[in-house]
Amino acid sequence: MKKITLLIIVYSFFIGCGVKSTQSMLSNGDYDGAIYRAAESLKTNKDSKGKQDYVYLIEEAFAKAKDRNLREIDMLQKDGNPANFEKIYNTYLQLNNRQEKIRPLLPLYLIKEGRNAYFPFDDYSSQIVKSKESLSKYLYDNSKNLMKQNDKMSFRKAYDDFAYLEKINPGYKDIKKLMDEAFYKGTDFVSVYTKNETNMVIPTRLQSDLLDFSTFGLDDKWTVYHSNRQKGVNYDYGLIVNFRQINISPEQIKEREFVKEKQIADGKKPLLDANGNQVKDEKGNVVMVDNMKTVRATIYEFKQFKACNVTAKVDYIDFRTNQLIDTFPLSSEFIFEYIYANYNGDRNACDSDYLQYFGRRATPFPSNEQMVYDSGEDLKAKLKSIITRNKFRK
Repeated sequence: MKKITLLIIVYSFFIGCGVKSTQSMLSNGDYDGAIYRAAESLKTNKDSKGKQDYVYLIEEAFAKAKDRNLREIDMLQKDGNPANFEKIYNTYLQLNNRQEKIRPLLPLYLIKEGRNAYFPFDDYSSQIVKSKESLSKYLYDNSKNLMKQNDKMSFRKAYDDFAYLEKINPGYKDIKKLMDEAFYKGTDFVSVYTKNETNMVIPTRLQSDLLDFSTFGLDDKWTVYHSNRQKGVNYDYGLIVNFRQINISPEQIKEREFVKEKQIADGKKPLLDANGNQVKDEKGNVVMVDNMKTVRATIYEFKQFKACNVTAKVDYIDFRTNQLIDTFPLSSEFIFEYIYANYNGDRNACDSDYLQYFGRRATPFPSNEQMVYDSGEDLKAKLKSIITRNKFRK
């Protein structure tokens, strides 16, 4: 019995909190928020006494929301500004959607007043169709006028408006054709190429990899990068990867000799006490411990080393004005390092992770061209970072 009473108290508490928050929304003019909250609560046990407050609240919120929307529409229509067509259309949709939110809950009975809650529904289908047609014509005409301005930003705005028009009124006139045109003319085309100011040959593979922007994962709706210029394309910008300096160290083999010592277990021996007597356990058996011994090895290590440092800069060029927009430094270092070793003595004296170097032999050094190419992955990652963080249009 106590558990049932406790559950009733907890349930009543949550209902009360929900009613208060819904009432707060209503008082603050968030009518649709109040309707949503009340409707969610009324989906279950809508006829129970505990839900009566929600019925009163949703009735009041609906009336006030409808009145406000109709007054807004009246004011916008009297204003006569075509730019208001979108607001008018969306408000009619809002009026209709609100009714559809409540319709499945009906009837909602008010117990004290002995009546059903009053929701004066209207058919807004004609107004929705008419306002959508007005909005469609406005968007179409306005977007075509934007395209006549013949600048990138206007084409982009026209494209976005055409896309919205296609969403609300698919297949309207020749909208698909105009969308394609606006998108193409609103796109910035960037010509990407490399320059070599060093006294070394840049590997063709490296240049191809750097300019293969399809692998960069750049997600930019309005920018297209071409490493090979295409006929008929007017390029807006240039991106130049300018190699300035390539430093490659001599091939080096560094030698060193060092000694490693370690104590290791070598069988077992009896445990002795301070007096030199054997220690026995409770069963009288002699306690045995590891017999530790020191092992030693002389290591002869050979380290092959070669380093490559590539320094470049990335230039952003505005082809329309032939002006340098910005320059960004770009550099990368690739290090070739290979270790092999042999030893005299006991190899057990060495750390386990060092044993891999024994049995190796010297390996050929990579060519200078390969060293430059191997720096490419780091260069590519840094180039992508530059492009991602620095747009041509600020």
